[in-house]
Amino acid sequence: MFTFLRREPGFYKRLFKLSLPMILQNLITFSLGLIDTFMVSRLGNAEMAAVTTANVPVFLLISIVFGFQSGLGILVSQYWGKGDERSLSRALGVASLIGTAITLPLAAVFAVSPVSVMDLLSNKHELSVLGGPYLRVIGFSYVFNMLSSLYVSVQRSVENPAFGMKLFGFSTILNTGLNYLLIFGKWGFPALGVAGAAIATLLARISEFLICAVCALRSRTVPLYLGLFFRPGWDMTRRFVKYASPVVLNETVWGLGNSLLTVILGYTEHSVEMLAANAVMGNLNRLFLVVCFGLGAATAVMVGKAIGEGQSRDKVMSLSRTLLWFAVLVGTGLALFSLALVPLLFIPVIFPMFKLFGLSAEIAAALAVMGFASIPLHACAISAITGVLRSGGDVVWSTVLDIAPQWAVCLPATALAALVFKMGCWPIAFAMQLENVVKVPLCLWRFRGGRWINDVTGGGES
Repeated sequence: MFTFLRREPGFYKRLFKLSLPMILQNLITFSLGLIDTFMVSRLGNAEMAAVTTANVPVFLLISIVFGFQSGLGILVSQYWGKGDERSLSRALGVASLIGTAITLPLAAVFAVSPVSVMDLLSNKHELSVLGGPYLRVIGFSYVFNMLSSLYVSVQRSVENPAFGMKLFGFSTILNTGLNYLLIFGKWGFPALGVAGAAIATLLARISEFLICAVCALRSRTVPLYLGLFFRPGWDMTRRFVKYASPVVLNETVWGLGNSLLTVILGYTEHSVEMLAANAVMGNLNRLFLVVCFGLGAATAVMVGKAIGEGQSRDKVMSLSRTLLWFAVLVGTGLALFSLALVPLLFIPVIFPMFKLFGLSAEIAAALAVMGFASIPLHACAISAITGVLRSGGDVVWSTVLDIAPQWAVCLPATALAALVFKMGCWPIAFAMQLENVVKVPLCLWRFRGGRWINDVTGGGES
């Protein structure tokens, strides 16, 4: 099987140059979530559980943002392969206008009725009262984040992944500093608690957007044609809707399913402990997955560009097969490393640092072991769906393969284990990982058929 890994000289150097900035970008982004969790945990488990609950509807916004970002990347990577700069501005314009029209009203709903929204997500009204000020503000931050993420997606798809790394590195430092000032009331600032965390994030996201706006207007590599940006035309709108709307639907429905997992935990008998443990391990698990996300993003760029350049079906299949195998091997190494850290670092050091003791620590350990053991499956699924199938324009099948295992297997199994049979934390943690057990063989089946390779720019099937 390792013969698939043999490539032309310079292949892995190019893969490394593409994926490393994306890995660092994701590491920076997910580290921010961990820093937020750590700072809020200083206020207490109830406050941490409240912010976790408030982030359930926010995760829906994040999923929509990622959907538009991924959908835009499908078009941009292939237009980049063709050298069509003007179409890049059209595609970015469509994505920005439609994205704003969707995310802004959702943010407004969260701002007007934050407590009512949170009451739907937990059986403890006191968590809704604690988290309401956070939800009221945080939604608007993702409107700005959506716009900056779209421009980062364009830069990534034209093989400039370092832009996003630098941008989100700056905003993370800014957000962390503002968190310190506004959560705890340092240097004369008011101590705003969880509301301070939301305000800090909003200010950081606004700064991201302003930087992207200036860079877009001054860029020579990817010049922004304002006339095409604000009037992209019906042909580009139709093309974007055709290829991006299934991706947006995919990420939105998947995000909703992931949010429902948190809701299920919020209705368990020990919901505060469950939510606190899940808040910590959710962020820690994502830190170990940053390499997988980076490889998946690099895969999307390389495969999409190969299709846009008109390479043969056999070459595209060979390239994709290599990238998938490489992702699985890297994921296996990450799994072994992270599992070794559970008894050596997480249980004796990390959990107490986040004030996880007793039942909370036991739950966190179960989530850690099950989550880390599933990393190879995550790696394969991420590269297959967000890297290979989407970049090939196979958006309908990638949507089905991404959300069907979650809704048909993972959510029912978790609800039965947690709410009906009231099992312990280990069966619940196992049920939460069933999604990828089902997803991976289905993805490999679709990949082997080869019918996922399509030219989405209008050049016909490759």
